[in-house]
Amino acid sequence: MTGEPWLRKGSWRVMKWCCLSLGLLCGAAALAADKPEPDYAKVPRLPDVTPPGNATVQKSIDRGVYFLLGNQNQDGSWGSPRNTKGLNIYAPTYHSHYAFRLAVTALSTSALIEAGGDTPQVRAALKDSEAYLLEHLPKLRRATADAMYNVWAHGYGLQALVRLRTRAQAANEVAKVKRIEAVIDTQFDRLDRYESVDGGWGYYDFRLGTKKPASSSISFVNGTVLVAFHEAQQAGLKPPPHLIKRAIAALKRQHLPDGSFLYGEYLKTAPRRGINRPAGSLGRTQVGNLSLRLWKDPRITDQVIVDWLDRLFARNDWLGIGRKRPVPHEAWFQIAGYFYYYGHYYAGLLMDHVPAKDRPRLQDHLATTLMKLQEKDGDWWDFPLYDYHRQYGTAMAVMALQKCLRTPKGPGVVPVPEK
Repeated sequence: MTGEPWLRKGSWRVMKWCCLSLGLLCGAAALAADKPEPDYAKVPRLPDVTPPGNATVQKSIDRGVYFLLGNQNQDGSWGSPRNTKGLNIYAPTYHSHYAFRLAVTALSTSALIEAGGDTPQVRAALKDSEAYLLEHLPKLRRATADAMYNVWAHGYGLQALVRLRTRAQAANEVAKVKRIEAVIDTQFDRLDRYESVDGGWGYYDFRLGTKKPASSSISFVNGTVLVAFHEAQQAGLKPPPHLIKRAIAALKRQHLPDGSFLYGEYLKTAPRRGINRPAGSLGRTQVGNLSLRLWKDPRITDQVIVDWLDRLFARNDWLGIGRKRPVPHEAWFQIAGYFYYYGHYYAGLLMDHVPAKDRPRLQDHLATTLMKLQEKDGDWWDFPLYDYHRQYGTAMAVMALQKCLRTPKGPGVVPVPEK
């Protein structure tokens, strides 16, 4: 056989295979054309789970409270810089740990107020933690020009202080109320001082290290502080209006059309980067939705809240795949372990905004998700952060579970260890 090389001896066999392959592809394309395109925008929803019941949820909460009471430091705080193992995140100078300890102490204080009941042991623990927060929160500053973990302590500190103020008001402790309000004002001042130049807050400033942080704000830090500001406002306090306005604007700029939130505004040119996609945003979207809902953003409808809670539970493995990994952002979608209980804590707070018809099934999903992850000694943890992780994880899980109870909690009955 003469002619072009592809027509020489043996080439007919190749041609037959090519024709067969082309035929198969055409056939597959024809079959695919008969099927509708999948609706990729459809919100996933898990089947309902068996309700765990109040008694089971309460038992889990009590075990978490037991853990917190048994692990409070002598000075009234929680957490320490021990257990480093050489894997921990960047924490320059003592003030990084000062911020971690104050943030964890604030969260643990709020958890005991919300879920601890009125026992002598809880009252004693709160007396000590209140004294620690009132003494140390006014002293807190950023660790270095580039590390601003103190913002977390100011945000969670506000939530704890608002709850402590409510307790003092109920007990008619006028002098204590005034002292707490004075410390609250220092936290407003610090959040004004460390506000990012374009509004909102971050926890790093690797740009310039200026007196006024030059870094872009981080979406979930904005959400955290905005939730705290709203709680303060609801309690009759006056968070600075200009900080609220600028933080809301910064958060809205980071709210993507698909409902996800950018990790930070510095990633606005990479909206499809893994961490900014719906799966990568699972741990942030709950606080973003909650904070914008509290501050009257009409886009955060009941259905938006329900859809993203459904997505959280149906896609929980995407968030869970980062849980307990020692290196941040090494999991799929650049998820870090410390997103896990953070995201579920704010999912719990969202239960107050869920329509009555959807609330029971979502409460059951949240309770079931958290209870199966409780450790043997009653704690929860998602990221090995020195010796702060079990305390913040437990506090967040306890407060989330509290929102899963069908009826208000009565007095605590769990046996309590000696301090």
